[in-house]
Amino acid sequence: MTPDIRIEPMGEEHIESFYRVLDSVARERKYLSLLEAPSLEEVRKFALASIASGNVNLAALDGEEVVGWCDIRRHFFPSHAHRGSLGMGLLPGFRGQGLGRRLIEAAISGAREAGMVRIEFGVHADNARAIRLYERVGFVKEGVSRDAFRVDGEYTDVINMAMILR
Repeated sequence: MTPDIRIEPMGEEHIESFYRVLDSVARERKYLSLLEAPSLEEVRKFALASIASGNVNLAALDGEEVVGWCDIRRHFFPSHAHRGSLGMGLLPGFRGQGLGRRLIEAAISGAREAGMVRIEFGVHADNARAIRLYERVGFVKEGVSRDAFRVDGEYTDVINMAMILR
């Protein structure tokens, strides 16, 4: 358990540290669609726009350093604005200690407060630990996108998961 890790809304002061975590998790080449983070300026622009839009953007902080994040971004089109897309990641040394569950539960609460009705995302089929976490907090599998992720010539299925909040 990581009780000394704080979870709080991401702010501008967290962006550089978030960028480093995003890049680190992306370079593992197995959890995110990104294989490396975009430039710091692109990440800054994206994060500030997401924060300004009222999306759920949470940072897990060890002192002042981001060690993980969870965000739920509302869909752009008005007919889909009740839906949000979840993204999250943790540095390797902070996995398996309950921090992911704390982050996702806080994000779900934030999505509910923001009036979202549906949270959805895709998870790589070989990420059994994440799938168990998502199921434990109430997400259900809705289908499989076969061979949806490809790195170094290897294909992986993506499991589509969702939670209805009403």
